[in-house]
Amino acid sequence: MSLVKRCRRRRTRGLPTLLVGTLALATSLAGGPATAAQQGTLHELAAAQGRYFGSATDNPELPDAAYAATLGSEFGQVTPGNSMKWDTTEPARGQFDFTKGDVVTDFARQHGQSVRGHTLVWHSQLPGWVTALPSAQIEAAMENHITEEATHYRGAVTAWDVVNEPFNEDGTFRTSPFYTAMGSDYIATALRAAHAADPDARLYLNDYNIEGLGAKSDAMYALVNELLDEGVPLDGVGMQAHLAVQYGFPYEMRANMQRFADLGLDVAVTELDVRVQLPADAAEVATQSTYYRRVVEDCLAVERCVGITVWDYTDKYSWVPGTFPGEGAAGLYDENLLPKPAYDAVRTALGGGEEGGGPGALKVLYRSNDSSSADNQIKPGLQLVNTGGSAVSLSSVTVRYWFTGGNGASTYSSWCDWSALGCSTVTHRIAAMDTPGAGADHYLEVGFTGGTLAPAASTGEIQLRLNKTDWSNFDESDDYSHGTGTSYTDTGKIAVYVGGELVGGIEP
Repeated sequence: MSLVKRCRRRRTRGLPTLLVGTLALATSLAGGPATAAQQGTLHELAAAQGRYFGSATDNPELPDAAYAATLGSEFGQVTPGNSMKWDTTEPARGQFDFTKGDVVTDFARQHGQSVRGHTLVWHSQLPGWVTALPSAQIEAAMENHITEEATHYRGAVTAWDVVNEPFNEDGTFRTSPFYTAMGSDYIATALRAAHAADPDARLYLNDYNIEGLGAKSDAMYALVNELLDEGVPLDGVGMQAHLAVQYGFPYEMRANMQRFADLGLDVAVTELDVRVQLPADAAEVATQSTYYRRVVEDCLAVERCVGITVWDYTDKYSWVPGTFPGEGAAGLYDENLLPKPAYDAVRTALGGGEEGGGPGALKVLYRSNDSSSADNQIKPGLQLVNTGGSAVSLSSVTVRYWFTGGNGASTYSSWCDWSALGCSTVTHRIAAMDTPGAGADHYLEVGFTGGTLAPAASTGEIQLRLNKTDWSNFDESDDYSHGTGTSYTDTGKIAVYVGGELVGGIEP
């Protein structure tokens, strides 16, 4: 377990109805609504987008009839949480027991689901006899284990997490009996053995905290490049995505997925959940929903992201409370097997909201139009995108960009320098936060005097600017919403509201 726009306008009562160009991103998200009326489950909605949507499960849960009914109907793929791991399948050397794994594959077959095998080689949940082996015997034991298990499940498993969690957080290789005996070569050896035993299965490396750009994902990227150069059989990278609202959304997750896809590899979100600190409040629930939505949107935007698996769909059987005391409520369904707001967010992102996607399906793209983070102005560039299937009345929409004022005057001026809509339709004001947060004590709030944002459309660019009335300098370097990118990209740190309700982005 363990984580070129095209613009046109028309006038309605003197205000623009927006049909502003279709971004490639928004286009990819708009394909689902046409089929949503006939296809209601998460997996059916994902399948209409060329993806799967699955859930982990485990043997103790399957006798729960209500749980099994939802597992078998809502999801098109399953991953056994523990029943294919080494300590279960080969508890003594050469003595294999696939009974528990067979229960999962039988359930999947009966419900027309695919199975992801998890996992052949992992440093954890190893029987004692493996760790007690002399290093000289590790390679043979590993190859034999992979051969026996992958052969047993040949035809029943469509993909394998061949090696799980090979890296430490800093990108160095994790110490394990396999690494100690063979160095990093154990990974290539394991992949070759799995391919020999089941040539048709898709073979993955799987890890957590590699969802965004960083040292650990860089290490995985370097490893898979090396393996591909050496001709090692490798089909994809699994990003576990065990997320937590208090730690922020993975940095540039979509760009990270894309760089692996550009190598010719598939990408899968393999163990998604989003935990919160208990008891969960309204802000945490809203942020959790935003995280789930953004993961789905990022996967849909990357052609080779093949699907998403949640790490058991319900809080009733979540691993989180037992591992992270004081945290939980990480799933799409609550402990009573009822869908949560996060479930609705996923449906909307897949194009399956009410009437093909509710009017709250909005996101903000951002770039910095400021060459310095220490001058006397803040210059955010924004675009608002409707990722849903229904038009949105812009008069109900506001966007907030958070910053710190620092020293100098505590009064501000704000400006719209240019907008594809016309600045006369854009409102803006500066407000102080009642309770300052990290990198935020004020926000620039942007609204609209009217108009409609069509499905899969963008407002186009809105160039904004603000200053203190004494024109003293800012220090934007640690501002909550500030970024340094000069191209428009998805950001989670600028929020969008419809009718005052948070529908996108994350508040500080």
